[in-house]
Amino acid sequence: MEKHRPDPIGEMEFEYDVAELSSSLKIVKIAPTSDIHYGNPSCSLRHLNQHIEYIKANPEVFTFLNGDMIESVTKFSKGEIHKQVGSPGDQRDFIVKLFKPIKHKVLGVTQGNHERRIEDVDVAGDIAQELDAPYRAEGMLLKISFGGGNAGHPEKPYAYWGYFTHGYGGARTKAAKAVKVERTGYWIHADFYVMSHDHVVNVSPDIYLLPDNRTHIDKETGRKKGKLKAHRKMEVKSNAFLKWGGYAEAGGFPPSDLTTPLIILDGKGKPRVRVEV
Repeated sequence: MEKHRPDPIGEMEFEYDVAELSSSLKIVKIAPTSDIHYGNPSCSLRHLNQHIEYIKANPEVFTFLNGDMIESVTKFSKGEIHKQVGSPGDQRDFIVKLFKPIKHKVLGVTQGNHERRIEDVDVAGDIAQELDAPYRAEGMLLKISFGGGNAGHPEKPYAYWGYFTHGYGGARTKAAKAVKVERTGYWIHADFYVMSHDHVVNVSPDIYLLPDNRTHIDKETGRKKGKLKAHRKMEVKSNAFLKWGGYAEAGGFPPSDLTTPLIILDGKGKPRVRVEV
């Protein structure tokens, strides 16, 4: 009996989540929420509340929670445990209370390294459950569909793919921080990618070529040929809601941009993704 080599990609798969939004929407804007670090004395609740009010007031605006929602200092972690506001459990409950009024606009939740400090209890998972939002700790691929008129069919919605992950590691320069989200785009297909963690906003468009399965007969050679299509992807590093001072100042890190980048999915005419900062 012939033996076959193991399939090296047979188990390399995970499920994506789906956000089916209203067919009446002509455009969708996503304002990522990450690195609130609630519990840190430098957390800017003023900017956070403005961010939430903006999402609440505009029907086309949605968000996802991309980790480090709470400070979560423990006896065995970095940070000043006696200066944080409340316990990690209190911080979790505050975030839930804050986002419950817009929970229908939270498209997904991932886990940050600060939530990961709490062993045996998945704090980010608790937040997702209370908000009735999709959850995947490591990262989430999300299919977002809305509107109608795609490819000239009134009933066909526009669909976009976004990949969100909190991020990892340390970096000093903007280039070193940005390259981490660029690398993510090497191994998973999406229209836009969002990585957080580094507290510095950065947006970079990139182009790669996808083969079209359709073929045609070349008039000169009579041979079958196909075309490559340019696919544009947006690589986004998101902001933090921490005012400068404390650990960031002492460690020589720059001030955080307290304004969230806005990812715009355009369902009018030819579908495209753009980002406003």
